[in-house]
Amino acid sequence: MATNIEVLNFLIPQGGWVAYGYEYEGIQFLECEPITKEQFEAGFAQYDTWKAEQDATKAAAKQALLEKLGITEEEAQLLLGGN
Repeated sequence: MATNIEVLNFLIPQGGWVAYGYEYEGIQFLECEPITKEQFEAGFAQYDTWKAEQDATKAAAKQALLEKLGITEEEAQLLLGGN
């Protein structure tokens, strides 16, 4: 589940807002166009969907690179000095 900050960063990526607490009423729109409470609440589902797509795209790109190199993820970790 997304946090209010993640949702605000997703909906208003240029910033210009500050959030106090976790509720819509705690958001101050300082240097950006305000969003409605409905947009904020809908943003949670939108963010979760968007984030899942981003994670899937990143995983697919990672897997394609590993296949191109002909190594496993564990071998890549060893090469990069990971545990």
